[in-house]
Amino acid sequence: MSRADVARAARPVSPLWTFGLLRNELTTTFRRWRTLALLAVLAGVPVLVGIAVRIETGDGSSPGGGGGGPAFISQITNNGLFLVFTALAATLPFFLPMAVGVVAGDAIAGEANAGTLRYLLVAPAGRTRLLLTKYATVVLFCLAATLVVAVSALAVGALLFPLGDLTTISGTRIGFAEGLGRALLIALAVAASLTGVAALGLFVSTLTNSGIAAMATTVGLLITVQILDQIPQLDALQPYFFSHYWLSFADLMREPVYWDDLTRNLGLQALYAAVFGTAAWARFTTKDITA
Repeated sequence: MSRADVARAARPVSPLWTFGLLRNELTTTFRRWRTLALLAVLAGVPVLVGIAVRIETGDGSSPGGGGGGPAFISQITNNGLFLVFTALAATLPFFLPMAVGVVAGDAIAGEANAGTLRYLLVAPAGRTRLLLTKYATVVLFCLAATLVVAVSALAVGALLFPLGDLTTISGTRIGFAEGLGRALLIALAVAASLTGVAALGLFVSTLTNSGIAAMATTVGLLITVQILDQIPQLDALQPYFFSHYWLSFADLMREPVYWDDLTRNLGLQALYAAVFGTAAWARFTTKDITA
């Protein structure tokens, strides 16, 4: 850490300045064409799924080809709200984490590549506060991306299929309002499932000055872990992969709710966030910033 960094860290920083930095980061992130394109792709997935199910069931047949496809897909024609659950199940294994990996991987490396990182560090926030702000921005993107999928699916489901009371996985009936509440909880659970990827991507972003390299590495690690999670011979290690309990959000559609895998997932994401967040902090606070 340079003398200038030490001097800036010693100065008191107004909380209002910190919120201003976060607001500026959010504005910059969500105004980028890349971010808007990622959100547009995520919003388009429920549209494609809804139209495909509508076409497939036009002759009265059931969707999913007799049990295939994502969870809940066979229930979409009975209740459009199930399109929310299906869209989240379809996007969580790849599309959502890929989008998060792109944003997280570019967080630090993209600034260094553009030559703006040194200018950000001139401000009195210091490296730790800047890193926390970057991570908070990526986490909020996780939430925004998940809500984009959920809202798009709800709109398409309402347009193409009937809405009303729905049947849980356990076979019990719940009202539409409660179903909406469960959909919101599921969206929050999915967003929380991405916080581990966000921390991993941020750590990778501190290792290089190339935004493209950081994004590609993060997405590559994501794909690798997903593949390893499907190999039976690695079943002893799989519970420690950040993606292993991602689909546990389906347990929120049981009556009563099964909390075991949900809590394991949240605990695992917190562990990944702590480990890779600490690693990112250790790397970034000692890194020689030349760009």
